[in-house]
This record gives sequence, C-alpha cells and structure tokens, in this order.
Amino acid sequence: MELTTVWFLLIAVLWTGYFVLEGFDFGVGILLPLLGRDEADRRVLVQTIGPVWDGNEVWLLVAGGATFAAFPEWYATLFSGFYLPLFVILVALIVRGVALEFRNKSDSPTGWDRAFFWGSLGPAFLWGVAFANIVVGVPLDADHEYTGSLLTLLNPYALLGGLATLVLFTLQGALFVRLKTGGELRERAARLIRVAAPAALAVGGLFLVITQLTVGRPVTWATVALAAAAIAGALVATVRGRDGWAFTANTVAIVAVTVTLFATLWPDVMPALDPANSLTVDNAASSPYTLTVMTWVAAVFTPLVLAYQGWTYWVFRRRLTRPLGDG
Repeated sequence: MELTTVWFLLIAVLWTGYFVLEGFDFGVGILLPLLGRDEADRRVLVQTIGPVWDGNEVWLLVAGGATFAAFPEWYATLFSGFYLPLFVILVALIVRGVALEFRNKSDSPTGWDRAFFWGSLGPAFLWGVAFANIVVGVPLDADHEYTGSLLTLLNPYALLGGLATLVLFTLQGALFVRLKTGGELRERAARLIRVAAPAALAVGGLFLVITQLTVGRPVTWATVALAAAAIAGALVATVRGRDGWAFTANTVAIVAVTVTLFATLWPDVMPALDPANSLTVDNAASSPYTLTVMTWVAAVFTPLVLAYQGWTYWVFRRRLTRPLGDG
C-alpha cells in the first residue's frame, strides 16, 4: 500500500477517534442545562468528563498536525477556504476549556455553564457542516484555491450534516451520562435517550442517504446500514439497562458514519465541483521522505499515547453520584 493511502487512512482513524471521544464531551456540555436541575447535578455532569476532556482534544491536534504534514495542499485549501467556520470552532473550544476550568472556582458558575453549553453546541454542529462540504465538494479553481463564500458553505445539505452530528453527539453524551452516573441523573439520561435515539436515526439516516445518492459508493451502503442498526441497538440496550453495550453501540454508529464519509471521499481529499481541480491523495501529498519519517514517528509514539489515554479511562472508571445530603 502506498504511503499516501496509509496516511489518508491514519487521518481517517484520527478523526474517528476524535468524534467518538469528543462526541460525548460535546454531548455532556449540550445536555448540561437539560439534565442538571441544580448546581449539585451540574457539578456531577462536569466531573464525568473532568479527567478526560483535554486528552480527548489531543486527537484533534494530532489530526490537524498530520493533515498539515502529510497533505499540505489539503491543509492550505481547507484552512483558507473554511477560515471562518474553523475560527468559530477554535474560539468555541477555547471558551469551553476556560469554562470547564473556572466554573468550579467561581461562586456564581451560571455564566461559565452557559459558555460550556455554547462552546459544546457550536463545534458539534459546525464539524458536521465542514465535513458535509468536504465530502460533497466545494468550488476550487485550477490552483486549488477556494472560490466560494461563507454562504456557499451554509447550504441545506451541509446544515443537515451539522444537525446530524449535533444529534448524534448529544445522544453519545446522554449515553455517557447514563454510563457514568447513578440515581436520578441516570434515569433522566435514559428518558432523554428514548427521544434522542429516534431523532439521530431520522436526521442522521436522512443525511447519509442523501450522501449515498449524491456521491456515495455501493460498498458504503453497508456502513450506512451498520450506523442505523447500531443506533437502534443503543436504544434497545438502554431500555434493558445495559449501559456499557448502549454506549458501545452508539460508538460503533459514530465510527460507521465517519468511515462512510472518508470512504466516499477517497481518493480525493478535497473534491472540487469541477473534478479537474480536485485535490487527491497524490497531488496534495508531501514528499515520500516526509511520509516515511512520519510513519516511523507514528509507529513509535502512537502506542504510548493510546496506552496513557486507556490508563486514564481505567483510573476514572467509577460511577459518580451526588454527595450525600446535597439536595
């Protein structure tokens, strides 16, 4: 297999990991005002992701860095053409991180909670908008420069993609809360899952079917079907009280959705409305020497990072509950 294809697959894996892990982070933030009826509830909700949220964002940094090093033409076109949406995502992630750090040090955390909510909702929606545009194609000239505007990116199909990731990440957050908490919070999360799962099936299913009919491949119908079955499985597992299986099932759904998008994309990395101007894994890639060095670095350090992150989740694996006598 050529190194350009290897790095396309590795970048797909990095984005998949980011969406799986940061997906429940975003979901918890979106659900904070819905599930947290008082400060004790909201403190428990924030504590569910407290030890892991910053580690989850490492996947985004590595995905961006890998794209820059392996496919500099893709990185340049993406970050110049999608400048405003990506800038909004960056600001939202910064605000979200500051809110998480400062809410526990404030006597009045309501403002920080609002910042956490909007800082979670914005990226959860805009990542879907960005990837929908990448998959279906954008206007590029012969120099691979984006020639559209912000309104070009906010087309109905891309907005549907944003709504799909928003609902899917919200469901992932509810499943994580169900997995990590006890008592009334856990029951509230179950009631919300019964609403969010059908919504994810409807919105996500519509987005994937349109994607398939527009730019899809026959083989990716299998991943679309897997995503739908996994979301249904998450709902069934929740009803039966199998929280671990429910979270795993929705994780499979997020993986299947991301695989569908990247499998539809290949061998392009940034398709243009005029196919002659598209960026591909070949014309966007770095030199073979750069890709070789990157492959050795990834082979050495990736297992170490995965081991450290797995250890973190193992240490903080217990369920959280409200303190006795609080509320």
